[in-house]
Order: sequence, then C-alpha cells, then structure tokens
Amino acid sequence: MNILSIETSCDETSVAIVTDGRRVLSNQIYSQIDIHQKYGGVVPEIASRNHVIKLPYIIEDALAEARLTWDGIDAIAVANGPGLVGALLIGVSEAKALAYSLKKPLIGVNHIEGHIAANFLQYPELEPPLLALVTSGGHSNLIILRDYDHFEVVGRTRDDAAGEAYDKIARVLGFPYPGGPRIDAAAKRGNPRAIDFPRVTLEKGSYDFSFSGLKSAVLNYLNGKKMKGEPVVAEDVAASFQQAVVEVLVEKAIACAAEYHLDKLCLAGGVSANSALRAAMQSACDAQGIALYYPDPILCTDNAAMIGSMAYYNFKAGRLGDLTLNAKPGMSIGDSPLKKKGRPQ
Repeated sequence: MNILSIETSCDETSVAIVTDGRRVLSNQIYSQIDIHQKYGGVVPEIASRNHVIKLPYIIEDALAEARLTWDGIDAIAVANGPGLVGALLIGVSEAKALAYSLKKPLIGVNHIEGHIAANFLQYPELEPPLLALVTSGGHSNLIILRDYDHFEVVGRTRDDAAGEAYDKIARVLGFPYPGGPRIDAAAKRGNPRAIDFPRVTLEKGSYDFSFSGLKSAVLNYLNGKKMKGEPVVAEDVAASFQQAVVEVLVEKAIACAAEYHLDKLCLAGGVSANSALRAAMQSACDAQGIALYYPDPILCTDNAAMIGSMAYYNFKAGRLGDLTLNAKPGMSIGDSPLKKKGRPQ
C-alpha cells in the first residue's frame, strides 16, 4: 500500500511516499531554516506562506523520486495536529483536495505519533509494545505504545519542553537558530561538570518533566556573571545545561521502562538527534538490558515519511478521515482526529 503523506505542522514542508508503513520510496523536505534564522525562531505567518508556495512542487518531486504516478498512490495522509494552526491548514487543505479529486482514502495523523513511527522506518523488525521518549521543541513525553493505535501517556511536560529550553538557552548564549544543534556542538568543547545546574525530577514516582526551573537557573547564572563583570565560558554553560537535561530524561525513561516491564525504548522527536542524549541513553539501556532504538537524524526532525508510516497503521485500524478533517493545533497524543469507519478487509 503506497501512501502519499504531507507534513506542514511547523516550518518544514515535506511530502513522502511510504509503502506498507515501513519502506520509504521518497521523502522530500524543504527547510525554511534560512528564512526564519534572521528572526531567531519560526514566524508562523511566514511559514504558512512558504508552505503555500512550495507544497505543489514538492508533491511533484516526491512522485518523481518514487517513480510513481497518481495511479500508484493508494491513499493520502496528512499531519493535522498538533502544530501551528496556519501551517497545519495548508497541508490539510491540500490533502483533502487530493483525496477528493483522486477518490483516494484520506488519513489524518497525529504529528507526535508520527515521530514515534519514524522508528518503524528505521527498524523494520520493531513492533509494540514499547516505551517512547518524545522530545521536541513543544513536547517532552513518555508514552507506552501498547499497539499501533494504542498510546498511553505516562509522562508529559508541565512547562518548557526540552527542545524549547534548548532554543531559549541557545538564544541567550548568542547561538543562531536553530539552537539545539548549536548547544550540542558547543557542549562537546565544554565541561559538563563545570556548573551545577539543578536537576528537576518533581515529586517521587512522577514521570512528568519540567525544564523551566533549569532555564531560569541558567539565565540567573549568566546575569550574575554579567553583573560581576566576569567572563562566561559558553561551552561550559552549554555542556552543563545539556548534562542537566540529559540526566533527567535518561533517569525518568529508564525508571518508567522498569516499572512497566518494557524492554524496548524508542527515542523520537527533534531532540532525539542529540548526541549526548543518545550516548547516555545507550549506556543506561545496556546496563538494564533494554533495547534502544532511534531514527537517523533526518527522521528525527519534522518529515512526511514518519506521517506516512503512522498513516498505514491508522488505515489498518480503520481510522479514516473525511472532508470534515480539520487542523487541531492543540491535539493530544492518543487523541485521534479520525473517525472509526470499520476495519478495512
């Protein structure tokens, strides 16, 4: 089954064609980083306008790369939440128009569930049940995937997500957008034990995350240095900040896997490309006998291939959309935007 999928939840315009949820025939991604870099972050209206301009051409490129015509496409899928409402609407409108005109099934996909499904593209043998740590600019979640369409959220961010904290600290350190990769690179040249930033674990037994206190601690440290006229070693700040984030993510993920007796752990989302997180999580998983999975970096950031993978399992579960499908910027994980139509034969 070949699914053409569209992803426009933020500032990447992406179209992919995925076979049976596991094999990528094409994955076209147009990045707007250069456009938004001058503003220090994503400007929603600019992102939406660029989706409008680029999306038709990227669809053509995806079909050409896969060497398919529309006759070879069996369904149309789209990420319809969470994300920037204007950006989401561009992709949803395009997907609905294609599905209607071509008389193809329409499948809505939760963007965060798509991030988890990126692991199925990387590891064709991987199957639920598993624990997923989703870390991105807007989300820090621990999710148990009981089946392909059964998501149980056991931990979530209460304030700043990990990726959001990375971007804010990068900005005050003077690093250009996007901040996450800049922090990771600078941290490799710094001392992760130079500054004792707080590790916020919240109440005992909680798998929720909170990074606002850590962000404030870094800002207070930098302001204190400025007031005293003392030099700041940006690499040490980056390394110490990153160490504090990584330790909390790893500690909670490993404890959660142990409590729920899960021996497979998947990383997902933009922050899962972080080298320090991958190394620390691999070491912890090896010590506990847990199999660790994470996608290639290109599948960690926003892309349509992950949407095509999740769409296949939505289709198999009978979760199909129709022309009432709409953008849902605040969509929760496990909150399907789709309507049960009965399991396809």
